[in-house]
Amino acid sequence: MGRFRFLSFSFYVFMTVVYEDNHIIVVNKAPSEIVQGDKTGDEALPETIKRYLKEKYSKPGNVFLGVVHRLDRPVSGLVVFAKTSKALARLNEMFRSGDVKKSYLALVKNLPKEPEGELIHYLVRNEKQNKSYAYDKEVPHSKKAVLHYKLIARSDNYGLLEVDLKTGRHHQIRCQLAKIGCPIKGDLKYGFPRSNPDGSISLHARKICFIHPVSKEKLELIAPVPEDNLWKSFCLDK
Repeated sequence: MGRFRFLSFSFYVFMTVVYEDNHIIVVNKAPSEIVQGDKTGDEALPETIKRYLKEKYSKPGNVFLGVVHRLDRPVSGLVVFAKTSKALARLNEMFRSGDVKKSYLALVKNLPKEPEGELIHYLVRNEKQNKSYAYDKEVPHSKKAVLHYKLIARSDNYGLLEVDLKTGRHHQIRCQLAKIGCPIKGDLKYGFPRSNPDGSISLHARKICFIHPVSKEKLELIAPVPEDNLWKSFCLDK
């Protein structure tokens, strides 16, 4: 296990730094934050982090920050950014080659038929709808999507799934769970009947494991779940 530096420093209300060194910064994103600018005009997370770095280190001029991967706006959890061009290039290659392992938590009302299993579908993205559609067999313009899920807890009304991504497709977890009749709580786009009060969906990027692109230490980072009574009812982070 590598050496970790967990910081409790919180800034701009929404975001908490989970890990930071000279080359990378990993944050726990709130559902309201966007990783990439959109038509709302709201400030994107990279800009918030740049302001944080500029103020914390009294940096003159522009601050370099590389976006390595993204989370959908209504999703919470871990996002990795590069603070140097060397780290960015290496992290990009690690994500492309599947050397970064990501684990998610999802709250669903309908439980899968099997408590554990692998889902394989072929996803087609509709750009206009910003939505993906899952098929059991390969179809034109589809991309293979694979994930592993496990039911790790349940309450009277919901089940808690741990999801490990094997591929990284557009809306993959949301789309594949909906395909088997288990849409994520609050996800109106994929068939859940009601939205969450804050506009989030109950999907959380919980854990990420990778070899540090420069120091070569093994990092295993975990993000606390959102401050929500339902999440807390599963005794997470207590």
